Amino acid sequence: MTTHFKLSNDWENPQVVGINRLPAHAPLIPFPDDDSALSLRRENSPFFHLLNGPWQFRLVANPQAAPANFFHPEFDTADWDQVDVPGNWTMQGYDRPIYTNVKMPIPPDPPRVPYADNPTGLYRRRFTLPPHWAGRRVFICFEGVESAFYLWLNGRQVGYSQDSRLPAEFDLTPYLQPGENTLAVMVIRWSDGSYLEDQDHWWMAGIYRDVYLYAAPQLHLFDCFARPELDAGYRDAVLHVEVKINQYNAPPPDTPREEVRYLGNREPLCTVELQLFDPDGQPVFDPPPARDLRTSDWAENVVRFRQPVAGPRLWSAETPHLYTLLLRLRDSSGTLVQTAATRIGFRQVEIKGRELLVNGQPVIFKGVNRHEHDDRRGKAVTLESMLADVKLLKQFNFNAVRTAHYPNDPRFYDLCDEYGLYVIDEANIECHAVYNKLPNDPDWATAFLERGRRMVERDKNHPCIILWSLGNESGYGPNFDALAGWIRGRDPSRPLHYEGAISPYTMLLLDPEADFSRKPDAEAQEAARRRGWQAGRLVTDVVPPMYPTIDSIRAYAQDPANDRPLIMCEFAHSMGNSTGNLKEYWEAVETCHGLQGGFIWDWVDQGLRKVDEQGREYWAYGGDFGDEVNDLNFCINGLIWPDRTPHPAMFECKKVFQPVDVNPVDLPAGRLEVVNKRYFTGLDDLRAVWEVQVDGQIVHQGDLPLPDIPPQETAEVKVPLPRLDLPPGGEVFLNVRFRLAADTLWAEAGHEVAWAQFPLPVPVPEPVVLNPAALPALVLSQSASKAVVDGADFCLVLNRKTGELISLAYQGGDILCRSPRLNAWRAPTDNDGFKANPTRPDKLLAQWLNAGLNQLHYRTEAVEIEQVSPRLVRFYVRQDVRASADAPGFTHHLTGLVYGSGDIVLHNRIVAEPALPPLPRLGLTMSLPAGFEQFTWYGRGPHENYIDRNTGAAIGLYHSTVTDQYVPYIMPQENGNKTDVRWLALVSENGLGLLAANSPALEVSVSHFTADDLYRAYHTNELTPRPEVILNLDVRQCGLGGA
Repeated sequence: MTTHFKLSNDWENPQVVGINRLPAHAPLIPFPDDDSALSLRRENSPFFHLLNGPWQFRLVANPQAAPANFFHPEFDTADWDQVDVPGNWTMQGYDRPIYTNVKMPIPPDPPRVPYADNPTGLYRRRFTLPPHWAGRRVFICFEGVESAFYLWLNGRQVGYSQDSRLPAEFDLTPYLQPGENTLAVMVIRWSDGSYLEDQDHWWMAGIYRDVYLYAAPQLHLFDCFARPELDAGYRDAVLHVEVKINQYNAPPPDTPREEVRYLGNREPLCTVELQLFDPDGQPVFDPPPARDLRTSDWAENVVRFRQPVAGPRLWSAETPHLYTLLLRLRDSSGTLVQTAATRIGFRQVEIKGRELLVNGQPVIFKGVNRHEHDDRRGKAVTLESMLADVKLLKQFNFNAVRTAHYPNDPRFYDLCDEYGLYVIDEANIECHAVYNKLPNDPDWATAFLERGRRMVERDKNHPCIILWSLGNESGYGPNFDALAGWIRGRDPSRPLHYEGAISPYTMLLLDPEADFSRKPDAEAQEAARRRGWQAGRLVTDVVPPMYPTIDSIRAYAQDPANDRPLIMCEFAHSMGNSTGNLKEYWEAVETCHGLQGGFIWDWVDQGLRKVDEQGREYWAYGGDFGDEVNDLNFCINGLIWPDRTPHPAMFECKKVFQPVDVNPVDLPAGRLEVVNKRYFTGLDDLRAVWEVQVDGQIVHQGDLPLPDIPPQETAEVKVPLPRLDLPPGGEVFLNVRFRLAADTLWAEAGHEVAWAQFPLPVPVPEPVVLNPAALPALVLSQSASKAVVDGADFCLVLNRKTGELISLAYQGGDILCRSPRLNAWRAPTDNDGFKANPTRPDKLLAQWLNAGLNQLHYRTEAVEIEQVSPRLVRFYVRQDVRASADAPGFTHHLTGLVYGSGDIVLHNRIVAEPALPPLPRLGLTMSLPAGFEQFTWYGRGPHENYIDRNTGAAIGLYHSTVTDQYVPYIMPQENGNKTDVRWLALVSENGLGLLAANSPALEVSVSHFTADDLYRAYHTNELTPRPEVILNLDVRQCGLGGA
């Protein structure tokens, strides 16, 4: 019989957030000398030891089910398993990941959590300290554990911690023993802290970030706060540095001051020296300043520096200049006992006149919300994955990240400092399921304060952080006021951000006349949104709305009473095939004073890798792991797939966010205006080229010398346009491209940063008019059931009753296997509606299904076929198209002209009845036999594009395959469209082809999947490509939408 042990129920007490846990501080790994400290690599310290790797593991049902004394070194763990640390046990074959957006996966009853069903992970690991650590204090740091845990060493309880996204450090020194030591950890999945972590992502569990030991001398550097302050001209600076010292044989903090004085009022206890190295590694201070810490100062144990720095190189996302701050600690005899180093940047953030200024400039934030996610490791994100994210962000012209919705792995901030990205650092506070309750409950005040305070203390030295965010979607109350007050007192150098204080939902909750018996209509919500524009001033210095309309943000900017900068904390919801109308949002941002950009929701699809019974890999989402409480695929909102492949929408972002623009001045003369949209640098790092493109082909190109163009300035350039010998009906474009002139940290030389394209108004010879008399003759033969048109090398067969093409053959080879027919349906995108809940009345999908657009029936009312001339046959078909007799529908008039050349011209007149909803598309769909795989088009590309997301797709001549047009959105849906297509060609492996052209241009798509295939599938592994080719020719397809 297994016995168990008792614990205090700390995981259900919101006033207990840590026991024996060290105060939060900036990371300062001890080093023995300057050189090792200046490497800024913790593994170069002989006093650092990483505990990552295999740990012994046992999962039990709840904390009470843990075996008694499992933490004792002698406890028998022979039958325990092993798991990787860092890692989530939910991704290593134990328990299961759960995805929810708002609702809790457990019954919402804060602070209580389930008693019986509370998976608890028991971990053990042994270590032996190196001999040179003798006599030092030994600390352990858990950088991230979800959601609460107890720690034992050698059978003795060390402490407790919660907050899944911040480090927990403990002093192990009193518990150590010579030789081998045994660590034991109990990780509890659900705690009262879970109610503050109800964010829109996967609920995981386990020790998922680094665990390490470090050894510090008894007298050591514990914390450092470096705060640069620029002068009014942003030229010179003062560096304020606060260094906190720990000494374990010092008088305790509550020692009476009389006794402290007796111990030696003026005797220096230790000395702190400070040196600053510029980005080139050169020392700044000569001599290095030093400050003594005296015993009379010990109650505060802090030394402060105020050092002038003349003309520092300023940090910004464009110029991420980093300085290295070196600290030396000497004891009272002058002996060096420790060095430590951290990187800092000189930059200033302030709000003036409705502008958030970085170094005096009203930077526009081209941002994204980023969850930490790995499709195989869950929340255990690797450094390589973080670096891939940062490089992609830079390559696609983003300049900002919001750490939605919690502090990230500390290495991510190092990368943002180094590569240049602005960061909104967000506290791990979201109580969405119990919105507005906990911010007003004094029992939770400590939990709120500690989560924000500890974030600030850990991250305070990062220049990339330009705003502290108090959390997300939690409502508003005194607990947020208290947190804001503490942060303002601790770090006045950064403004505050919090959406919940200005949220329309919060405003409605505060409205005594609000009617919550029904969902507020759009007008009530917009009125509440506008009330929020003046709200929350204690806790947010910016107005950070979620998903405002374009009209709404324009209205904000037009009202002079709105005196704070508006930065959309979430917009352009990028779920599946979406991110439409980004250009229109950005036009408002760039033209309206007071609007400073926003953060797209969100960065990465949070799909988890899974393998089906046939061995096919796919990405899974909520509900795919037996989790009955879930929000399905609402976690699939990213601009990139889980493997970091960009979605097509990324190319729209790159174009809209590009830092260089071009305006035409006099196109026939080649005169252009180049706009430098940067704030701190010229365009010296870029090489510009021009291209003349005729019918999609580049016929001339050359370098375009750029003059000196200061930030936010323009200059005129002249392209030496050559004389053009154009084909009849040719179309001419001028392209200008800007590429990196040299390698950078984030991209190689030649990487394209920006581009522009203009139609050139040049004289073009008239197109050659077809002479029907010169064409081969046609033979029309008809029977009761069909009509056959025979040409020189083709044959067309029509059904005389339905008007459909039975076959179309050229040179003996079939071209069509399904006749063109009216199409008004697409596989719904996630913005159109949710497959799992298709009847939501606020979504277009419900309207489309009610109209039966996915199951149209075709009733032929008239068929006419005649030979107009020996070389021309005309046919006319009229069809009534609708789902049922009482459903709204269409009348489709199709007139076809068959020429002796084999050309078939189709004239379509479609009459849509007024009762129809807004249509997903309108055009023709048809099928070609297997083998017509080669796809060429002249239009926008090369990636997928739609009418409200085609700014980033240039007109060109593109070659690909039908297979490669499929865009594998995790939830299958409409994909692969191309806009402004002048013509397309599908060619078989034996050279047989179909050419389709239209004026005005069409929208087209080719695929091995029908819309119904895509609609019926919920995962990519459920799709089987058809051998035939589905060709859609649309006069227009509905845009994708965005918010």
